[in-house]
Amino acid sequence: MARIAWVNLPNGKHVEIALTYIYWIWRSQSNKILDKLWIEKTKKIEKLTEQELDLIRDELKSNLIEWDLRRFISSNIKRLQEINCYRWQRHSKKLPVRWQRTKTNARTRKGKATAVAWKKK
Repeated sequence: MARIAWVNLPNGKHVEIALTYIYWIWRSQSNKILDKLWIEKTKKIEKLTEQELDLIRDELKSNLIEWDLRRFISSNIKRLQEINCYRWQRHSKKLPVRWQRTKTNARTRKGKATAVAWKKK
């Protein structure tokens, strides 16, 4: 089991998919990284050599990922909370933050719809 950026990557997966287990790395980014390093995308994680793993680690050091990025995001939200701005109020109410409509199409952010009892009389 390979360990990159404090994340254990599963052995049975292709490198392209396994890199997406790292926070904030998507398929497109993992493809760009592998293309840049000339590593085959369909190669399994357990088949990678230590040199290839070191190349991937060095490439990911230039990006803000995992705990550093989580800490950065949480500090940004804490800053909004301290100044009590409108965006923080939306965060605290679990509503969409960036001016999206909420009458419909906000189910992802608001959660499952709840029925209102005895609405019609």
